[in-house]
Amino acid sequence: MQSAETRAMAVVSILLLLSARFLAQERDPAQVIRQVDGAVAARVNNVLGFTDIERYSVYRGNDESHPVAEMTVRDTYKKGVGKSYAVLSESGSSLALRIGLKPLLRNEANINLPGNVERSWFDSANFDMKLKSAGVQELNGRACLALTVTPKEKAPNMIEGTLWVDARDGTIVQIEGVASKSPSIFAGTTRMMRQYVNIDGFPMATHARAESNSALFGRTVVTIDYIDYKLEIKAGK
Repeated sequence: MQSAETRAMAVVSILLLLSARFLAQERDPAQVIRQVDGAVAARVNNVLGFTDIERYSVYRGNDESHPVAEMTVRDTYKKGVGKSYAVLSESGSSLALRIGLKPLLRNEANINLPGNVERSWFDSANFDMKLKSAGVQELNGRACLALTVTPKEKAPNMIEGTLWVDARDGTIVQIEGVASKSPSIFAGTTRMMRQYVNIDGFPMATHARAESNSALFGRTVVTIDYIDYKLEIKAGK
């Protein structure tokens, strides 16, 4: 007679085998896009609010070890209300803070206002999406599918590039590409990347990076690290 431990190991082996077969299957592109839309809707419908701590760093030229300016803020989001920021600390170049980071916070607050935020969701209502390959690839330790995404409306916060989603549930893992519209006449082409982790079952940004080059300011890199999330989830979820 099999022991309980042996039976448990057998069940785990079967589940791993089924999971591997599932991930190896070719995916129907339309089904993948529906899954992405469903994951976005689940987050929108169930995350009622959150707070987190965000650390912003600005780098100039080729030096990404010594930021010219830094800012730490507390971000508070309420569904149907938007975002607000409380600056906890700031240091470095007053120019970089004044024309770089503080306008960035104001823009983020505006983007997240009701009536605006809906246009920035990574779903098929806002983006043309095409599955790049039916194959699964590993990214950030997760099995992912990659989609080419092109925003239907050009805006500085809308990225044209590649969206990686979890192959099991369609939740966003990473977005990378170029801003479909330059944030200013001085910024030039801006490359953007944002990574996500699942917190309480929902994808939340964990790291972001934007890089721009211009004749006036040269190469500028802004990074954001998101930590200490506290989510308010819809009851029963």
